[in-house]
Amino acid sequence: MSRVVTVGISDQNVVKAPDVLVTYALGSCVGICLYDASLKVAGLSHIMLPSSVQMSADSSQAFKFADTAIEILVHQMGKLGAHPFRMKAKIAGGAQMFSGINNSSLANIGQRNVVAVKKELLRLRIPIIAEDTGKDYGRTLYFNADDGTMRIKSVNRGEWVW
Repeated sequence: MSRVVTVGISDQNVVKAPDVLVTYALGSCVGICLYDASLKVAGLSHIMLPSSVQMSADSSQAFKFADTAIEILVHQMGKLGAHPFRMKAKIAGGAQMFSGINNSSLANIGQRNVVAVKKELLRLRIPIIAEDTGKDYGRTLYFNADDGTMRIKSVNRGEWVW
């Protein structure tokens, strides 16, 4: 029997098959799904912002940022035996939710989040094999540890699987 484990905003979790991870309210935030298929270990991180560089060194906020959360997620998956060289990534979110706002740094935060996530995954040599980013709508993401599928649901847009 599988469990559904919820990952909140600025949060992350790691599970083994047959469990499923879910995160809600992916607007400009990005959900990063990492998967080690040989062990069926799945990790999901829900980041809000691209970089911790200009923020205080408060380690309790590490899951909020792409540049810190992904590395921690890889480490947590390693505790279950997963290896970075076997990991594959799927990402979703990064929408432009604030198009009516004149502050350009806030208006393009989704795009900046996606760029930061891709940069960090490249640095860690984890390939992105599926992506559903951008556009102008929110998403709910389900990530299945049994087979590594990422299922996206969106109000008025339906449901699709990567």
